[in-house]
Amino acid sequence: MNLRLAILCPGQGGQHAGMFDLPRTDPGTAGLLQQWLSAAVPGQPLEQVLADEELLFSNRLAQPLIVAASAAAWSALQPLLPVPALVAGYSIGELTAYHVAGALSAPQAIRLATSRAALMDACLQAAAPQLLCAVSGIAVSTLSILLESEHLYLAIETGADSCIVGGLAHDMQRATGAIESLGGKLRLLPVTVASHTPLMDGAVQPFAQQLQQQFSVDPPMPVLSGLSGQALTRKEQAVSVLSRQLAHTIRWSDCMDACAEQGVTAALELGPGAALSRMLQERHPQIACRSVSEFRSLRGIASWLQRL
Repeated sequence: MNLRLAILCPGQGGQHAGMFDLPRTDPGTAGLLQQWLSAAVPGQPLEQVLADEELLFSNRLAQPLIVAASAAAWSALQPLLPVPALVAGYSIGELTAYHVAGALSAPQAIRLATSRAALMDACLQAAAPQLLCAVSGIAVSTLSILLESEHLYLAIETGADSCIVGGLAHDMQRATGAIESLGGKLRLLPVTVASHTPLMDGAVQPFAQQLQQQFSVDPPMPVLSGLSGQALTRKEQAVSVLSRQLAHTIRWSDCMDACAEQGVTAALELGPGAALSRMLQERHPQIACRSVSEFRSLRGIASWLQRL
């Protein structure tokens, strides 16, 4: 096989207490992590955060920790892997993708993740809690019509009949019966902000300003836009997409199709979790897909790719 590798950077949902264990087996990465994690969880012991699900899944800590975990996996693996053909990231993972692509340092990406989370949290109102919910079993085209009438939003499109819906909790409660009556199945996600919906409009411009200050070079390798699946190669494009995606629908299905169109033959998800590699494997079975979380050693990951 003529290997063309895609690196996948996950979003929220796969956090767990052991998410830093494998990268720490690389001595160089273990040293870097000490510096990175002090910025990701300032003033709090990491082990306390990892042992407390409420903290681990809180938006303010989840975003920088996920970026740090994926960046650590990349730090440990990069010397062992071929140069990727492209990088793709899901939600906050799209920020990580620009680190993997070489346009941001890990400390920059972690700081931006912390700022991103704070700006999104500032869009919350205590009297009107927000949520994200996975919906499957109903055509997205049909669901979209219902969502508009219920003041809910398509946050992430993952397939023809699967997606993530965002909005206010009381609007989702009111719409649940109608969605189920159409054959839809709902699963509440452990996320307290309605990411990728107009409820995050207030975060877009401030985050764009912060991104402009941090991006100084074009990404040396293509990064797929979460808004369209287009391969981006300029820093101006990165700033625009990374800020606009806060309040606009992520087309992850387009990103998966772009991997196939770009001739990707293997995809490695950096973790934590394995949701992206599973989705891509199901949608495009010809692409060999694995997650770092499925392996016991860094060498095992490199050996898998060498066998393809």
